[in-house]
Amino acid sequence: MRIVEDEANTHGEQPALGASVCVAALVPDGEAAARHWAHRLGLPFGGTAGYELQVGPDGLQLVMLGPEAPGPVRVDFVAGAVAHRRQFGGGSGQMIAKAVGVQPGVRPSILDATAGLGRDAFVLAGLGCNVTLIERHPLIAALLEDGLSRACADAVVGSIVSRMRLLAGNAIELMRTWEGEAPQVVYLDPMFPHRDKSALVKKEMRLFRPLVGDDDDAPVLLEAALALASHRVVVKRPRKAPVIGGMVPGYELEGNSSRFDIYPKRSLKEKA
Repeated sequence: MRIVEDEANTHGEQPALGASVCVAALVPDGEAAARHWAHRLGLPFGGTAGYELQVGPDGLQLVMLGPEAPGPVRVDFVAGAVAHRRQFGGGSGQMIAKAVGVQPGVRPSILDATAGLGRDAFVLAGLGCNVTLIERHPLIAALLEDGLSRACADAVVGSIVSRMRLLAGNAIELMRTWEGEAPQVVYLDPMFPHRDKSALVKKEMRLFRPLVGDDDDAPVLLEAALALASHRVVVKRPRKAPVIGGMVPGYELEGNSSRFDIYPKRSLKEKA
């Protein structure tokens, strides 16, 4: 069963949401849910702000307000680009599958410690891996929780998201205080401090970067991942980006725009 756990108040300091975000209901029957999210996140219900967390007919979405702002962002594992990738993305032949060690008879347990909107985690769960997701920013974690909850009811993808478990909290602290069996693979995709204008193409990047910023603690995150993972750590990077903290990987898988730095510890083998 998919489990959503809120660790925001028990491990590490979370990013302050401040007064720049308010919660709104786009439909009359969404007001109760909107008030619930406002109370849970400590945000005002209604009013004027730079961002709105909106409860609409298709679930929760985040929108930046302003004349040139990008459109709303929501998590949808059932339709759109995620569904297309699930059907036509290449299955176990995808580079991400090779990076985490998916092979015949091997479906490693994975911790995605920088979950974001959960797209890579969903791909890995779709390949049969059990994936724990950590997202530290409360707004992104809320979008992800809402998307997972809605996907549970879908006849096609419900079985996939049942292999996904969400933790909202500080990934570094959660990894340092991990209880139970360690994940075989820790997967990291930290926010990279892009400087070229092409980084503004994706609306998610334009919307989230002012809220989230860059992952300046990526070296500490990698250290915690290396201490926790039983078999390997995988870091997704822009193709020409430097390695994190000068820590050289054992090997790399390189694509057109991105690469995967692999830090192996033990060989992944089929269970007897």
